[in-house]
Amino acid sequence: MCAQKAAIIRNGGRSVAQPEYLRIAAELRRRISSGEFGAGDQLPTLPALSSHYRVSETTIRNSLALLRNEGLIETRARAGTRVRQTPPVHRMAADRYRNKPGAPSTPYTRDQGIGWSEYRLDKKFERVEATPGLAALFECEVGERLLARHFVFHDNEHPTQMSTSYVRWGDVEGTPVSDPINEPWPGGTRAQLGSLGIRVTRITESFTSGMPTEHEAEVLRIGLGVPVLRYTRRHIADNGRIVEVAHPIVRRGDTTVVDFVIDLED
Repeated sequence: MCAQKAAIIRNGGRSVAQPEYLRIAAELRRRISSGEFGAGDQLPTLPALSSHYRVSETTIRNSLALLRNEGLIETRARAGTRVRQTPPVHRMAADRYRNKPGAPSTPYTRDQGIGWSEYRLDKKFERVEATPGLAALFECEVGERLLARHFVFHDNEHPTQMSTSYVRWGDVEGTPVSDPINEPWPGGTRAQLGSLGIRVTRITESFTSGMPTEHEAEVLRIGLGVPVLRYTRRHIADNGRIVEVAHPIVRRGDTTVVDFVIDLED
């Protein structure tokens, strides 16, 4: 038998050994979901949990590591281990790319339901050449010059979305669109392209889901056990030319709902 204690559970009439750290993690998870430990509450110390559950501190560390990986708790130096704030569910509306009158906004701020003053955008621009994958998305030649715009979107200082958006360098060279100082741009990418005389008439999106990379988890401040939603977006001009590709856009998947509207004709 391994050094760690194991609990015996019943499974279809058979006795199955469950590692003790899993049992304790399940118990702590239940106490968090029930509200016994609320958002921002500090969990008991390692010695206290070790004494309460009558296991070693190593076992407790393994339990907490599992919950941290799931994004339920966070540990900070001199602040102990606390229950993380559960982010609200955000719906990505089917009409979020439509132009709307009123205060400055983008599809992102409308998705989040936040005002312009609550919105912050980290950005980094660089010139790149189209890889075979990007060339296929743009339907262009491999090696075509592109402007890559790396974004991290913040809702009241909380990073909730990251993306890399590519536009054709020949379309934006020497224009305000190529200067990161002009970001965020009211109206988003469609408005930017419109300022260049490019009329976007179609937007396509394709979605996948999976577990985050270490980089995605770090940027979005989520656990490696929290799934993410990745999608590729393309802005297409009225002449059928693909003028922007965002690949990928990444959001945490457990709190994002994507709405679609499909109108059917009889």
